[in-house]
Amino acid sequence: MIAILHYGLGNIKAFANIYHEANIPFRVAESAEDLNGASKIILPGVGSFDHAVRQFRHSGMAERVEELVMGDHIPVLGVCVGMQMLARSSEEGSESGLGWIPGVVRKIRFTDTNARELLPHMGWNTIDPDDREPLLAGLDPVAGFYFLHSYRFECDNEANAIAHADYGARFACVVREKNVYGMQCHPEKSHHNGIRLLKNFAEL
Repeated sequence: MIAILHYGLGNIKAFANIYHEANIPFRVAESAEDLNGASKIILPGVGSFDHAVRQFRHSGMAERVEELVMGDHIPVLGVCVGMQMLARSSEEGSESGLGWIPGVVRKIRFTDTNARELLPHMGWNTIDPDDREPLLAGLDPVAGFYFLHSYRFECDNEANAIAHADYGARFACVVREKNVYGMQCHPEKSHHNGIRLLKNFAEL
C-alpha cells in the first residue's frame, strides 16, 4: 500500500487519481496511524522550503515516516519541494532538511551570461535518465516532464543523480540514495510519463 502524505501541501488528489485509475492500493495519510501497513511513501511538496519543512514536522507524521524510511527501508519518493526536503539544507531558507540524500539545494544559476532563460523554470522539459534505474524504465524521451521550480538539488556524490535536465545549465532532476528517491519535476502533472513513473514506483 502506498501512503501519500497529506500535510497541507502538494497535489494530493492528482496522485490519488492516478493510483485509483491504475487499481493500485493507496491511502492518503494525515496521521501517523494512517501509515500503518504502508509499503511505500510519497512525499509531495509545493511552495517554499522552510514552510514545507515546518508543515511536515508539525504534521505528526515526521517521526513515523523517518522510522519507516530509515529504519525499515521502505521506498519513499519526494516530489518537487518534497525532493528538496531530502537534502541537508536549502539556500531558500534556514530550516534543516531531512538529510536523507547527501546534498544541498541551491538557486538555479545560469552559466551563460547571455542565457535567455527565466526563473522559475516552468513548463515541459525532457530528461536524460539512467536507464538502469527501474523507477525510470519505459519513459518517452520526447514527451518529457512538467517542471515548476527555481532551486535545484546539488548532490554531494554525483552517483546519486539518476536523471538530469537542462535549463541554462545541466542539473539533477531525479536523485536516489538506496530506498530514498527524489524528483524535481511533477509526475502527477506529466501525463503518460508521469503515470508510468508512478506505476514504476509502485512496483519497486
